[in-house]
Amino acid sequence: MIKLRFVHSLLFFTAICFFLPKIAARGGHSDYIQPGDGNASFHGTARHLFAQEEKRPSVELTRGYMTNADLEKAMKDFTKRCSKISRLYKGFLERAFSIGKSVNGFALWVIEISDKPGEIEAEPAFKYIGNVHGDEPVGRELLLRLANWICDNYEKDPLAKLIVENVHLHILPSLNPDGFSVRRRNNANNVDLNRDFPDQFFPINEDLSLRQPETTAIMNWLREIRFTASATLHGGALVANFPWDGTEDKRKYYYGCPDDQTFRFLARLYSKSHRNMSFSIEFEDGITNGASWYPIYGGMQDWNYIHGGCFELTLEISDNKWPRASELPTIWEYNRKSMLNLVASLVKTGVHGRIFSLDQGKPLPGLVMVKGINYTVKAHQAYADYHRLLEPGKIYEVTASSPGYKPKTTCVWLGENAVTADFILIPEASYGGKLLRSSCDCSYGQPLLLTRFFTETNNGITFALVVVVAFLFFLLQRRVRSNLWKQRQSSRRSTTV
Repeated sequence: MIKLRFVHSLLFFTAICFFLPKIAARGGHSDYIQPGDGNASFHGTARHLFAQEEKRPSVELTRGYMTNADLEKAMKDFTKRCSKISRLYKGFLERAFSIGKSVNGFALWVIEISDKPGEIEAEPAFKYIGNVHGDEPVGRELLLRLANWICDNYEKDPLAKLIVENVHLHILPSLNPDGFSVRRRNNANNVDLNRDFPDQFFPINEDLSLRQPETTAIMNWLREIRFTASATLHGGALVANFPWDGTEDKRKYYYGCPDDQTFRFLARLYSKSHRNMSFSIEFEDGITNGASWYPIYGGMQDWNYIHGGCFELTLEISDNKWPRASELPTIWEYNRKSMLNLVASLVKTGVHGRIFSLDQGKPLPGLVMVKGINYTVKAHQAYADYHRLLEPGKIYEVTASSPGYKPKTTCVWLGENAVTADFILIPEASYGGKLLRSSCDCSYGQPLLLTRFFTETNNGITFALVVVVAFLFFLLQRRVRSNLWKQRQSSRRSTTV
């Protein structure tokens, strides 16, 4: 009898567990793939997710949060108040007043913060995106607080000043205003925007007719602006997530991208700067590889790295997806230092520089590779500046190349601070038609200094300076010989006496 009751109880609890909804994290994964389910049908191929919907937050819980209209007004007010260091996007090539619109026509407004907003400079760009999932509104609130904090403090706080003067920071508070307005995860077409991007492992989301306007806006945005790094803000956990998000066989295990160590450094930078993220019991140091947490496909994070040349993190900044508005000041304070440090890392670490041609002395659009890392960073088309994020504390062999020119290599010791490494590339053929030998320069100090010296002057001035230095060297050598001759004559006289 006891055994029979035990069996009944076991069946009862098994049935309950079977019908319970899966835990929704990283913004809520309703298309979770069971570990070891490599032979099962692929759950992440459909844009429309038919998994059980989570219970919507109550209207009472939404009080204190900005509505879409409130958000738009707050962004316009901000750019008026802080017009010296910000602008509200006027769209690509002045075609529109935002980077795009949602399904229901809400404008996807973006704030740019810089000492020269709207201008193209040889500086790295960073983007923050919030509210990818409609029922995760903390990010949109924190991003407005971040913008206002920088505006209020950039003249007196060194970190805020560093960001304003050396980075172009772009802030998109809400990617999914339609989902937010009805307190649901997906957009107005019931599509999870973080499953709508082309995937590297599976041919999903390739049908352009089904691609969501919010997704298209992000993809076009990255074609217009070259971002060095970015982060999306989610809710439902407390962890910094990094690529890859999926695996080739759909199983759950650690699957790192070529820049795994750099991503771990960036994720740890955010986690360690956070009030309590790094103390996580579930995630060591408060960071996780996406595929080892649970694989997803069609995500924004991996697409950014592969197709946009952008190092993106997925930041889970609140255990509660939709906390009460009274908790927002505390959540902001817990994340403020992390958000600032992540942006500042673009100029405080890594290898940065420009590529020039020796024959014309002009910026040369090219590619930058690091030995041992299968990933290429493109220099800017106009200024030929590059910004290569790397884990500090190592020696890197960096190579710059461009079609028609001999590649140039230098070795860089990357300590706690950023390193500048400019390159001058020599044409494949000399003026006489003879091929020039490829050069590999792996010293640490002088070549970089000489490179910077020559790239900051034009050819005429450089030639004149070289002539002057040579002449001074000639005079010095002549004087040394004269002094030696006089000493010898004096010595002979002393011997004669």
